[in-house]
Formats: sequence, C-alpha cells, structure tokens
Amino acid sequence: MITRFQVGPRMSQAVVCHGMVHIAGQVADNRTGSIREQTRDVLAKIDALLEEAGSDKSKLVAVNVFLPHITDFDAMNEVYDAWIDPANPPARACTEARLADPDLRVEMTALAAL
Repeated sequence: MITRFQVGPRMSQAVVCHGMVHIAGQVADNRTGSIREQTRDVLAKIDALLEEAGSDKSKLVAVNVFLPHITDFDAMNEVYDAWIDPANPPARACTEARLADPDLRVEMTALAAL
C-alpha cells in the first residue's frame, strides 16, 4: 500500500511505501532568512511530515542536504547537529547544488522507517 501526504499537483511532500517514509525536498518558507534560520525551518518541516506519517527523527535512515554555497556547511551543521537524535544518526550526504530559487540557502530530503 502507498500513502501520500500533502499531495499537490506536481508531487507529494511525503510518501509511505513498504514501511518507509520518503520526504520530498524541503525548503524554507522564509527565503530571506539566514542559513541557520532556513535550516531550522526545513528541519521543522521534516519533523512535521515524519509525525504526520507516523514516524520521527529517531527512525531516520538517510538525509540528503543540498547547499548552493558550500561555505554554509558549518553553519548548517550547527543547527543540524543540535536537531539530530545523537543516539540514532542517519546516513547523510551533503552536496553543493544550485537550487530552484536563488534566495534558498538549503534543501533537504529524508528517508525514515515507520
């Protein structure tokens, strides 16, 4: 069975399939915020989607981070490291990538177990 959450015309924000929660790329609502503010916003969205799907960050399997400016890596990690469950850190990749809006400082996808 496949369950979709926050379905839009182009994509679902989260999809549950075979006991896994797939979180679509999340970006900040406040596109004028600092990297720290945008990271907090993105992680809050991931928390909310995980909760809606019946999971939480302790069950994260993988997180992908996309930064248009790799110089934001340390500042993003300050927020990420304070958020992540230290007893259950997921696999993670971070790459420098151009994002859809030049004001975006970070985008993240996530995969978690139910």
